[in-house]
Amino acid sequence: MSTSTPKRSQTPKWYATAVFYQALVHAFQDSNADGIGDLRGLISRLDYLAWLGIDCLWLPPFYLSPMRDDGYDIADYYAVDPRYGTMADMEELIAAAHARGIRVVTDLALNHTSDQHAWFQASRRDPSGPYGDYYVWGDDPQRYPEIRVIFNDTEESNWAWDPVRQQYYFHRFYSHQPDLNYDCPSVHREVFKIIRFWMRKGIDGFRLDAIPYLYERDGVGGESLPETLHFIEQVRALVDAEFPDALIIAEANQPPAQTMEFFGAGNRVHMVFNFPVMPALFAALATGSAAGVYDVLDKLPELPAGCQWGTFLRNHDELTLEMVPPEVREVMYAAYMPDPRAKANDGIARRLAPLVGGDCRKLELMFSLLFSLPGAPFIYYGDEIGMGEDITLPDRHAVRTPMQWEEGPGAGFSTAAPQWPIVGGTSVAAQRAEEDSLLHFVRGLIAQRKAHPELALAPYEPVETGVDAVFAFQRGSLLCVHNFGAEAVDLGPVELGPFGWAWIPVE
Repeated sequence: MSTSTPKRSQTPKWYATAVFYQALVHAFQDSNADGIGDLRGLISRLDYLAWLGIDCLWLPPFYLSPMRDDGYDIADYYAVDPRYGTMADMEELIAAAHARGIRVVTDLALNHTSDQHAWFQASRRDPSGPYGDYYVWGDDPQRYPEIRVIFNDTEESNWAWDPVRQQYYFHRFYSHQPDLNYDCPSVHREVFKIIRFWMRKGIDGFRLDAIPYLYERDGVGGESLPETLHFIEQVRALVDAEFPDALIIAEANQPPAQTMEFFGAGNRVHMVFNFPVMPALFAALATGSAAGVYDVLDKLPELPAGCQWGTFLRNHDELTLEMVPPEVREVMYAAYMPDPRAKANDGIARRLAPLVGGDCRKLELMFSLLFSLPGAPFIYYGDEIGMGEDITLPDRHAVRTPMQWEEGPGAGFSTAAPQWPIVGGTSVAAQRAEEDSLLHFVRGLIAQRKAHPELALAPYEPVETGVDAVFAFQRGSLLCVHNFGAEAVDLGPVELGPFGWAWIPVE
């Protein structure tokens, strides 16, 4: 094996070495027997996250919402949805997490609101009023033909007719989620006000949902435009000046070159989810070839100082294939979508364990990659126990079912009938009792990562192995080797079984 020239190491702040955990409020723990998870339920499970070794909890939206898109359709940025609890509950959750050394970040959906938001209702009723320009209105539903329809399973156009205002409004996602108009200075002021409000409550950072899409321009489309990047710089300047320890994460599912734009010179976001790498890992597992992983990582330049990747395997959305070549997409569909009901938009709505056929070797391989590749790892709730999904549920609800804490009815999630069905088959209680379970394996990897800070901070140095199925790289004093093939491999310094992996100390 030969090593390439290493890239320069960076030492960002707390988030570089943190292990993140995404928990959906509605699906994690019900405290009041109404079948819906809530904030007090989350509080009751914080000790579990501390035991697991989690440093930061990521919460999707908990704001007031009609819940037509699991809360990403926000009706009031300053209110907690009563399904989940009260503002006092939210303040207690933040304090209780901080008392255990766990930070809290949450989603901020800035591209759009619910059509039930007071801003939109005022905008449609009074075009010349103070909210008249808060949204993107127009008379031509053919405008911006370059802008793709993202939710192509449900939407035929990015424009919807409003009978009250007698105009079309633009929406990048569902038609009940009108896009905010970032050419309106008042929208900027509203966003800054929202950020200040929640950070003064103690929130440690935000994931900027769908952030590439803030602006639209004729002829060039509406993704990662210079105006959007400039607005992100304004958000970062506010955060640096008033909340210097806070974290801003971008959800930017873009090609590698555009993805890098969200870091800027270290003056935009602190962290970007590594969408280019994630599907490459699953493609490598499907084909038994590591070539695509090497290639994607090679296209990602060195990060600016103070920046970090957010590395993930799965989350609350589908395994998105928007940015992979069509031929790779077809390979992924063939490998991971035996039932067409699992298709969601251009991706696959399945969880980690079912994607790999429940194979413990593949699960351990993928978790090893999660904790050793460049970036801070994000765990999706339930993946640490190999939870399944329910593809009979609509849209992406297949991967948003209740957390399975115990065996039996309600799975320890609720004493009432849950809003969504329990998948079953495994639980936290059962796996805590078995020392060789996936849960203990993941907990052990988290401990190993914390014992080896180079896995967070050292440069990624690709290592050529001469074996197509094997992906190897060095992080500081550790050589990390992963076999995507179904055959055992003898590399000399290490022997790997089918789908085997190893972290090897080197001089």
